[in-house]
Amino acid sequence: MALQEIKHVADDQRMERCIDSCSEASQACEWCADECIGMGEEMANCIRLCRDVADLTSMNARFMSRNSGYSIDLSELVIDAAEECADECEQHDHEHCQVCADKLRTCADACRDMVSA
Repeated sequence: MALQEIKHVADDQRMERCIDSCSEASQACEWCADECIGMGEEMANCIRLCRDVADLTSMNARFMSRNSGYSIDLSELVIDAAEECADECEQHDHEHCQVCADKLRTCADACRDMVSA
């Protein structure tokens, strides 16, 4: 949960939801990528996308926490990357891929909601 002491976050429920969703997506992507290692070449794209999205979502949460002027631009990139990664994860039946895809869809929706505010 985003820190309630950060005034600009506490005053903006959309931003708080986006930060929380980005943090969860980052964790899910790290887990998914780690679980996919050693599962064969067919998981290479899933691993790459998950690693990229883990970094992007983590960075986005940090940028929003510091009230960066780049938060909206980065959130738009996160939306695109999260959706691409979710599409990839949904192609695999593994539990970690399915959980990751779900967290990514939630993240994309939360970021989209914040950007449109």
